[in-house]
Amino acid sequence: MRNFFIYSLFFAVFLALSGCVAVTPDTPAPSAAPRACVGDIELAGRFSVRYWQDGREEAAHGSFRWRQAGLRASITLLSLLGQTLATIELAPGRAMLTLADQPPRVAADADALAAQALGWPLPVSGLRDWLQGCARLADGGRFVAAPGREQATAADGWRLNYPVWERDGDAPRPKRIDLERPADDGGISLRLVIDDWQPGAR
Repeated sequence: MRNFFIYSLFFAVFLALSGCVAVTPDTPAPSAAPRACVGDIELAGRFSVRYWQDGREEAAHGSFRWRQAGLRASITLLSLLGQTLATIELAPGRAMLTLADQPPRVAADADALAAQALGWPLPVSGLRDWLQGCARLADGGRFVAAPGREQATAADGWRLNYPVWERDGDAPRPKRIDLERPADDGGISLRLVIDDWQPGAR
């Protein structure tokens, strides 16, 4: 299943990467107030990932839907054709991941479960906040991204960059998020582009 996931999408990786880059939103002024991060939200967008496996660089891409209500979240990863590749259901102390045509896998650690099933690290726990521009830093401090304050390193070592913003009323919100985690084997880079943002998901 892992090889199917990788190679069925590999042929169009350059197209997806180009699509992620070609974003021309209305960038807010640096003086705009940062958006408050909330517990209930629904997002949809695109992802592209590059990572190393067995000494080779691999790539995958597709789209995603993220629905979050408090401490619970539901994530769906889809192919370019809209087929569901994986779903992840999060609840306090429990994560369940389901790949197409496979029984669900359950674990307490969502990040470890995703890496094992997908073949590449998906920082599920961090994305609860990172998608909105918030992060916990290694020194325990709180980071809230804004135009002009766009880069940070999260407590678990992921490097966060928010290079593209769009305006939502008087507050900016992230349009593109670049994530990177260096490693001796080449590490991983993950790009997320948010196409739809709906607060107050229930």
